Amino acid sequence: MKIGMVGLGRMGGNMARRLRRGGMDVVAWNRSYDVTVDLAQECGLTPAASLTDLVGELDTPSIVWLMLPAGDATQAAIDEIVPMLAPGDILVDGANAFYKDSQRRGEELRAQGIHFVDAGVSGGVWGLENGYAMMVGGDAEAVKQLEPFIQVLAPAPDKGWLHCGPAGSGHFVKMVHNGIEYGMMQAFAEGFALMGAKQEFHLDLAAIAEMWRHGSVVRSWLLDLTADFLQNDQKLEDIRPFVADSGEGRWTALEAVDLGVPTPVMSLALMMRFASQGSNDYSAKLLAMMRKGFGGHAVHGGGK
Repeated sequence: MKIGMVGLGRMGGNMARRLRRGGMDVVAWNRSYDVTVDLAQECGLTPAASLTDLVGELDTPSIVWLMLPAGDATQAAIDEIVPMLAPGDILVDGANAFYKDSQRRGEELRAQGIHFVDAGVSGGVWGLENGYAMMVGGDAEAVKQLEPFIQVLAPAPDKGWLHCGPAGSGHFVKMVHNGIEYGMMQAFAEGFALMGAKQEFHLDLAAIAEMWRHGSVVRSWLLDLTADFLQNDQKLEDIRPFVADSGEGRWTALEAVDLGVPTPVMSLALMMRFASQGSNDYSAKLLAMMRKGFGGHAVHGGGK
């Protein structure tokens, strides 16, 4: 079976590798053709110099899987590819798109007889070896045709993936998944910071993280990763305290407001990421000046 992969970044490239390891025929395109050629030499996929070449190499019905940044890049690729597709073909968006965009795309392509599937993919750089958790939305017919590829990409053929519902549902579930991830990461970060601040106990944070990995109710893959890097560096003095947010946390917080569902942990975790990016700097300066105004407290200089 053939599949066309569009976008060979960290996730897309490793997904193409895993598909090849699973015996799938992969035709791939990347904005930088050199990347495509290098990956072709490594794992035996078929390189395409253009999206037209990619679609031309596919069987009928054609299956095209996009792994591009959400937003303009994905929409531009869809606009270019869809005129080349025929009724019955399948277009998959495997990036972190906003679920309402996926709902819209599903409706637009359905009117043309083309199946649209949204696949929320989790697994990061470890997915190549461990498999990817996949949250899939779309009609049952399309998902059934995609199943052989999904089973190769997943941790096991019958585990780690789910057909969640209609188009948009896969990206919705992935959005919530990432909101939960924000909260879990923030809780671990705060807990280890609190223990590190209790200097009189001389706590070995790496040893604590390793101990928690065995039998504790907080054991998780995030804890495994934390234990691993703390073994090498507990002070993290060379790490800038800047945490990016890639969009899913914002969407989750806004959706919670729209639905009237209280999600304080996920929302506050998002706010803490904003604070790490410097968004709290001006308000902190105002607080310092107000404190000086009513109490005559000193203000520390050297701000930016």
